[in-house]
Amino acid sequence: MAPVMNYCNECGARVELRVPAGDTLPRHVCAHCATIHYLNPKLVIGCVAEWRGDVLLCRRAIEPRYGLWTLPAGFMENGESTTQAALRETLEEACARIEIDELFSLVNVPYINQVHLFYRGRLLDTDFAAGTESLETALFSEAAIPWHDLAFRSVALCLEAYFDDRRAGRFRFHENDLPPPAGY
Repeated sequence: MAPVMNYCNECGARVELRVPAGDTLPRHVCAHCATIHYLNPKLVIGCVAEWRGDVLLCRRAIEPRYGLWTLPAGFMENGESTTQAALRETLEEACARIEIDELFSLVNVPYINQVHLFYRGRLLDTDFAAGTESLETALFSEAAIPWHDLAFRSVALCLEAYFDDRRAGRFRFHENDLPPPAGY
């Protein structure tokens, strides 16, 4: 399903949804200046930040999923790398400084046009706090993770893989595809 777009970002004229020459998918094409507008998936970048075996979570102060727990994560900005996005989001949401280890989990969420990437990382200290998009932040052991109060299925998948890998004594890269929830 293509997102709705009515007007050209270049000249303001109306756009039409059609398959441009040489393409295979419908795109929004300006009827006046012929600019082709490519609307592609958004990247959500986050980090599993650990401190002495515990994982840092944030309780959301914004919609969607207000009041539920998540890893520090958010939309990647133009002009930054995925690593920079993970560092920035962790600082913004949890006021936490981290060191990034490696990319750990990729979750495709095609029904909402998103890809979620999570890095493994380590907190540099315990000087963290709720950022403007968080109600609170806390460190959780695996047994204390609020599994039923996690905001997103991608976060649950990532954390399950993280703790499984940690128990196995080795971390590997994980890739998952999330189908739409029932009734979507």
